[in-house]
Amino acid sequence: MDAKQIYLSPDLVQRLAAIDIGSNSVRLMVAEPLRDGNYRILDEEREATRLGRTLNSTGRLDPAAIELTLAALRQFKQIAGGFQATQLRTIATCAVREAANGPEFCRRAKAELDLDIEVISAEQEARLAFYSVQRAFDLAGKNVVVADIGGGSTELILASGNLIEGTFTTPLGAVRLSEMYGQGGPLINGDYEKLCKAIDQQLRKLVKKPFFNPHMLIGSGGTFTSLAEIMMAAKHQDGLPSRGYPVTHAELSHLLDRLRKMPLKVRRGVPGLSPDRADIIVAGLTVIDRIMRQFEVNFLQVHNRGVRDGLILTMIDRSLGGASQDPHDRDAAIDRFVEACSGDLTHVRQVARLAGRIYAQVAKLYGLDPADQMLLEAAARLQDVGYLINYDQHHKHSYHLILHSNLPGFQPRELELIANVARYHRGSKPKPKHANFLQLSADDQRRVRHLAPILRLAGGLDRSHTAQVRDVTLTRGPHGLELWVESPENPEVDLWGARRRAKMFEKTFDTSLAIEWRGNVAESNGEANAAPADELARRV
Repeated sequence: MDAKQIYLSPDLVQRLAAIDIGSNSVRLMVAEPLRDGNYRILDEEREATRLGRTLNSTGRLDPAAIELTLAALRQFKQIAGGFQATQLRTIATCAVREAANGPEFCRRAKAELDLDIEVISAEQEARLAFYSVQRAFDLAGKNVVVADIGGGSTELILASGNLIEGTFTTPLGAVRLSEMYGQGGPLINGDYEKLCKAIDQQLRKLVKKPFFNPHMLIGSGGTFTSLAEIMMAAKHQDGLPSRGYPVTHAELSHLLDRLRKMPLKVRRGVPGLSPDRADIIVAGLTVIDRIMRQFEVNFLQVHNRGVRDGLILTMIDRSLGGASQDPHDRDAAIDRFVEACSGDLTHVRQVARLAGRIYAQVAKLYGLDPADQMLLEAAARLQDVGYLINYDQHHKHSYHLILHSNLPGFQPRELELIANVARYHRGSKPKPKHANFLQLSADDQRRVRHLAPILRLAGGLDRSHTAQVRDVTLTRGPHGLELWVESPENPEVDLWGARRRAKMFEKTFDTSLAIEWRGNVAESNGEANAAPADELARRV
């Protein structure tokens, strides 16, 4: 039976269509969701319209390319309609995002084609590319750098397993660089050296110090798939899938050295290379080469999907049910995240409980917002996820992992606050020069300054990782605040840990803090073990 005959009952299935407007080409995918969250492709189309070909020199989309792109969009919308797609999402990336006449282009698409174009951010573009990679590759136990090379930009994602440690966007697009260097012709001697230097400067500026040494590079976008096709043609491996195709740095360097010296006419005849990509392939391969050098990676795998695939997958996820806002589901997602990072659930739950108890009492004394207790407790449970990367700087890694976690039940601003509070559970206090802290609003900076010292204090109260502290009571004493620690036995290590971490709390709330043990109130019928008066007066 012909494959397309399987899909002749559109009323029985939901069909989705996604259009990706890039700097080099416009692509359409029409897909049918499957019950397991994946999909089967019904149709794919591509038109190389070069929408961003004059962007670098003029700051605007090329008028002729705009007409070609609108014509392609008209055709793609008709194709999606022919398949009776129930949803159509159209996204635009770097070219439309940067161009001065990008909004005008979007207005024309709406007026002439009744097509709504979402101009997505570089961060969203990176996330979609990574989501596509996640679903195609087993990343467990691997540190990877994912590169999505487009016509106008390259997005880089550093990930440990399935968790994003950092995302970066660079203006290193294949079309943009080709326009700036060589115009698609041979690149030799000084011209090639200038191209390499420009790429290296961008990479060093944005990725100053890698969070870890990646085991491999995974690449998506037309440059990577072209690389795979050229390599397969040269090795007479026709018919192999390009997804997962392995290439060593040495193989890439050899191919790049050969292609960059070819006249454009000769390059168009290279087996496996699409003629309409011949003028931009050298710039694209040079970006790959310099990325591998920057991260000291000797091996890459090709991903034949990317942003468009990630878009379809997110559409399917939404159709199956969006992220739950139920607190129980949110809590379960946090636990899964902590476990994925090999975290100690018992310890962080204890710290979260104690932090919540302290905050509730501090909030009454200082008039703080009770709603922030939820953010503090989430930060406490997530504070140690950075162990996944390494111990010494785990608080900084926790910040990045939380920020990019996309945990259900939290808004982006809430995740940013949680990440910042977790960032300061150890190490230095929040400083205006810290980029993560500087980008917060003044109000949110104040919230972090109040929450972080409480988290730091609560962490000290489980220094032993034994969860022996049952409760804490905060009262005003004659010389400042007094924190009474309830535990069946004297928790010497935890008291020591809390006292060592009290300084930030004292400075923030402008008070001294005495931290003392008074046994277990419940077991002593409400009679606390008395503490010497001179000990209560002592400023810790």
